[in-house]
Amino acid sequence: MTDRPFWNPKTETLPREQLRELQLAKLRHLVARAKAGSPHYARTLADVDPERLRTWDDLARIPFLTREEWMASQHAHPPYGELPVVGPERAIRVHTTSGTSGRTPLRALDSRKDWSWAAEMWCYALWAAGVRPHDVGYVAFGYGSFIGFWGLHYALEKLGALTVPGGAQTTPNRVRQIVDFGATVVASTPTYALRLAQEAAAMGVDLPGGSVHTLILSGEPAGSIPETKALIERLWGARAIDTAGMTEVSTIVMFEPGNQPGGCHVIEDHFIEEVVDPLTGREVPYGERGERVCTSFGRSTTPLLRYRTADLVVKVPAATAGNGRTFDLYRGGIIGRVDDMKLVRGTNVYPGAVEAIIRGFAGIEEFQIRLEHLDGRDEVILLVECAPTLSAEGWSTLAADLGRALADAHEGLRFLLRRAAPDELPRFELKATRLTDLRAGQQRAALGVREPA
Repeated sequence: MTDRPFWNPKTETLPREQLRELQLAKLRHLVARAKAGSPHYARTLADVDPERLRTWDDLARIPFLTREEWMASQHAHPPYGELPVVGPERAIRVHTTSGTSGRTPLRALDSRKDWSWAAEMWCYALWAAGVRPHDVGYVAFGYGSFIGFWGLHYALEKLGALTVPGGAQTTPNRVRQIVDFGATVVASTPTYALRLAQEAAAMGVDLPGGSVHTLILSGEPAGSIPETKALIERLWGARAIDTAGMTEVSTIVMFEPGNQPGGCHVIEDHFIEEVVDPLTGREVPYGERGERVCTSFGRSTTPLLRYRTADLVVKVPAATAGNGRTFDLYRGGIIGRVDDMKLVRGTNVYPGAVEAIIRGFAGIEEFQIRLEHLDGRDEVILLVECAPTLSAEGWSTLAADLGRALADAHEGLRFLLRRAAPDELPRFELKATRLTDLRAGQQRAALGVREPA
């Protein structure tokens, strides 16, 4: 068992035409179940005959579902809305989204069957990353209502690895536990992997010389930013493997295989993933950037049909990976969010692109991007927290070099760099929020518009 290359060889290597037939058969069943049990889908799918869903093009018969619709349903019919096909009496868990965007978190129910499935999806990722029963997995996660790494925890147990829950710990204590328990696999967000490495260095702990051989990253697009991943791998002396999922499906949707082909396989025997133009909703071809649209077959409590995720991706054929799997990939994993892009004086600014540049410079421990309206025009202010040992002269050189690199990548747009004091900027265990747009409020204030109390 431990030498097999795939967690589920029957479907991970299924020929594409058979894989598509499997997806469409599951889709017909899902649509019929959703119409029969969910008040929301009974309305939105009233004109959709499940038996007529026979080709990929027939997906267009199913209307999109947006987060806003889901949220409105929960607001009108609290606490879970009208999407579920069963009530809370049939569920064993409630999880929520992280709420880092400032919006009210979504609430999602899971049955015992759903939870077993969520762990199974994580097993695809862990096995592909090389995690085996003899490993010791450390989950650096707070174990709150945010779904985060809950499924990964149960997947580690499912495949037989010793599992260490790292909840309710300070960062130094987590570093000590990783060392004391001889962890070989660590799961965290990319940002927190960097934070753990920084703390370990301050404590005199030699992570590259330690037992950890693999980091499982999730929760942020940074896991697929090459510069961020390379920095994490250098600080830990271990491979960093990217994954991505969402509370709306209760688990991960894609995983980076051990041969690290520069992208993540979609778990296509359990999901249909479309990539559409964010403006028109029409599907884009391989190699073009678009918005992820997810249909999930695994969560039995809440059907998810053509859910617009707002994630930006580029889909490429399965053969790109060269590892025998027939699942298509997202090149570079999640590369950003539809609503991440900010327009500053006619130039597009993406937080992920800024991070990719910053991570190429040594000595930067944390950063924050602030968009402000100053003296009648928009400005990008970059707060940079450096190693305390960096001299004033060193900062001057770093700021000049980093400023030029950022301007070159943004059509000459100037970034105003400011050095932050040690420990001034926030650290994140879950999803990092590194961009704040203050412009609208500042413009209203300049016009004498009072904010509501």
